[in-house]
Amino acid sequence: MIETTFHLTDVDPVAVFGTQNVYLNQLRSYFPKIKVIARGSEIKLQGPADELRLLEEKLELIVLHIQKFNVLTGEQLERIVLETGENILKTMAAHDDVIVHGVNGLLVKARTLNQRKMVEALAKNDMVFALGPAGTGKTYTAVALAVRALKNKEVRRIVLTRPAVEAGENLGFLPGDMKEKLDPYLQPLYDALRDMIPAERLAQYIENRTIEIAPLAFMRGRTLDNAFVILDEAQNTTPSQIKMFLTRMGRHARFFITGDPSQRDLPKNVPSGLPEALKITENIEGIEHIFLNERDVVRHPLVKRIIIAYENYDSDRTN
Repeated sequence: MIETTFHLTDVDPVAVFGTQNVYLNQLRSYFPKIKVIARGSEIKLQGPADELRLLEEKLELIVLHIQKFNVLTGEQLERIVLETGENILKTMAAHDDVIVHGVNGLLVKARTLNQRKMVEALAKNDMVFALGPAGTGKTYTAVALAVRALKNKEVRRIVLTRPAVEAGENLGFLPGDMKEKLDPYLQPLYDALRDMIPAERLAQYIENRTIEIAPLAFMRGRTLDNAFVILDEAQNTTPSQIKMFLTRMGRHARFFITGDPSQRDLPKNVPSGLPEALKITENIEGIEHIFLNERDVVRHPLVKRIIIAYENYDSDRTN
């Protein structure tokens, strides 16, 4: 008889054990020769060596399944136990067109041609600009790519930032602590994350700063290593701000910059730094620019018509 301990990492033990240990008991039924004792994130195993090795392999596949799909059912558990590890991994690979498996079975995919270009661009470059009108999924796709990179251990953390232009980056006059001051400006990023990471794990990630959400002003003076960093609403940065951001890039980092040039909130006498940054970076190897348009709108069909109407109005006014 051999005794060993299996440690659950980067996964909620309840997702593995099931409510009232229903999955744990199901697992025990497949391995009657092994004594299984679960305490917190540790599972103590005692039994024959060959059975232990097989059970440990199945536990690793169960953890991998939950990390990828955010869910485990009794049928899925049975399939993992009864099928070979090779077949299980092939099944997981078949879902690679999905960027990330979100909460409650949500499948986050690139839904348009230019969203797919965003995914492909990041596979070949460490810095990507994605520009386009509202509703084209720029931020949502970027956050999905960041969550995937974190799940795949390609980066150690995610940093999401945007300029708090509406408050002029001067938040002192707003009520509440710093988090309460910032949350209204960062809400779209929280909304995307809640779709893709279970609430309890997301709270843990934010608490231990695996995921950091902060205004652009907080990036000054930092070097961001081993991180997936998203600058959202980049059209609201000044030339000095976007230069500051782009030069925060550290080792093994990926930077994603999103923005809508048609929706500037800067004061009239303050130029946006985004057009200048696009010109300066257009011929730099390792940086790619993706431009989305009304054909990429994934919100209500009226949004696409509104965007086209505004473009026609602006065109008529300038002619």
